[in-house]
Amino acid sequence: MSKLKKIIKNWRVILLVVFLLFAIISIKPMPWNSGVMIQTIEKNSSAALAGIENPKPGIAPLSKEKIISMNNRLISSQQDYYDFANTLKSGVYVTIETNKEVYKIKTKPLLEITELNETEWTTITETIQVNETINGEIKLVNKTINKTIQIPKTITKILGTQDIGIKISDVPTNNLRKGLDLQGGTRVLLQPEEEISAEMFASLIDNLKERLNVYGLSDIIVTEVRDKPKILGEGNKFILVEIAGATEEEVKDLLSKQGKFESKIGNTTVFRGGQDVTYVCRTAECSGINPNQGCGKLSDGGWGCGFMFSISLSPEAAQRQADATKELAVISKDQGKYLSEQLVLYLDNQEVDRLNIAADLKGRATTEIAISGSGTGQTNQEAINNALKDMKRLQTILITGSLPVKLNIVKTDNISPVLGTQFINNALLVGLLAILSVAVIVFIRYRKLIVALPIIATSISEVILLLGFAALVGWNLDLAAIAGIIIAVGTGVDHLIIIADETIKKELSYGGWKEKFKRAFFIIIAAYFTTLVAMTPLLFAGAGLLKGFALITIAGLSFGVFVARPAYAAVIQILLE
Repeated sequence: MSKLKKIIKNWRVILLVVFLLFAIISIKPMPWNSGVMIQTIEKNSSAALAGIENPKPGIAPLSKEKIISMNNRLISSQQDYYDFANTLKSGVYVTIETNKEVYKIKTKPLLEITELNETEWTTITETIQVNETINGEIKLVNKTINKTIQIPKTITKILGTQDIGIKISDVPTNNLRKGLDLQGGTRVLLQPEEEISAEMFASLIDNLKERLNVYGLSDIIVTEVRDKPKILGEGNKFILVEIAGATEEEVKDLLSKQGKFESKIGNTTVFRGGQDVTYVCRTAECSGINPNQGCGKLSDGGWGCGFMFSISLSPEAAQRQADATKELAVISKDQGKYLSEQLVLYLDNQEVDRLNIAADLKGRATTEIAISGSGTGQTNQEAINNALKDMKRLQTILITGSLPVKLNIVKTDNISPVLGTQFINNALLVGLLAILSVAVIVFIRYRKLIVALPIIATSISEVILLLGFAALVGWNLDLAAIAGIIIAVGTGVDHLIIIADETIKKELSYGGWKEKFKRAFFIIIAAYFTTLVAMTPLLFAGAGLLKGFALITIAGLSFGVFVARPAYAAVIQILLE
């Protein structure tokens, strides 16, 4: 008992205990935690319109929104959620209670719209600019008018109920963030096609973040990486994008293409994506599948669906449109009157659509216009999905504008969630086997529990300190980071054995405890700085893809040398003196 009291009162042991408490608080283990967590909210879905937001990037796993009940029905697993969601009918209200708020969602029908070879008249609302006298001055103001136009007649068929737009996952049991290797997703390494300034590079990263956020992807990490330290020169700069739960097809085009959007009338550029577009509609009221066009079968047997959404132009862009149309002729086409030139839409210098310009827009600076396009697929539902995906991408580029430079894809990694689960199980198994192997070897070496048990306890404490550090700084644990943990623990065991060997030597020439620890820690510090120098280049090797391995190894060695191993030395001194 006297030795136990000495151990508890030792300041090195107290320091280790304090660090362990902070680590456990950062990890916040909650093995009893159950339920479902909101992973992603789809844009323009019923959930998004009800005010449910995507989890913010970088938020701690346990801080994400958790679904408690739906229509007072307890949701404790993913199966409970899908059992309830699959019974929903269109047009009904669903009350969703989370740990943060209560939402009321109205489900939407899943429609199939077929265009007929007939036309009908309909009234639409249009905003025009007119001259009005205000306080004795003539000013140009916006005015809303009703306009009757002829459109193709369609038949709408309700196929079922649209998904409410919530993607879920099991709630986490701690604050450790899993990297793509462990939870699945896509990692893309990008490089600018040409050399750019530091300011433009920072703007490029901000633009990419905005694109991905607008596009509706969550759990996004966009970082700058280099292939050598700044102190050795500029080197090559890359952008590393990690998107959990996303597939390669969802993000590859969006990231690699410069996204230059232009609309032209003849050879005149009317407006560009970005500053010329002041507003892009993304709500269901003014964007989605085009009700005037709908979906229909194509000549090759597939399906095609049209989409549309409205945008607002700046006064300067509206005036350029007026100047480009004032000299055009009016022609009759498809039972309507249009201008002789079309509004042609270009994306990355490729024509994506042509729009007829109504005759009443001739020479008029209107700021409200509609953008349309289409998507195809082998089935009607696939065509709808592809049309909405193309619409989202076009909306994103219109909002964020063009990237300042074209990006080349250097490397792409795509890992499935199933494979990630296998990695976690294998990592836990290997970690357990490593600890057991170390315990057996140490016991065989010393045959004294008072020497072997503190070594095992110190090794486990170093793992806890490392995991707490990762949770605190928000570092994603991937396979490289797990390899760093194994290296740190293995190196730690070597150092602990050095301390133990120096401590139990009987020769008088070795002097007292102070002299023994001095010799042991001289070896440990020398090995620490050697490893530190060796790990530093790995922070930049492979354009930063090995950064997790190097960072975790350095952090593990630092915690061991300055916190855990001094505490072990104090414990072994008290037990053996």
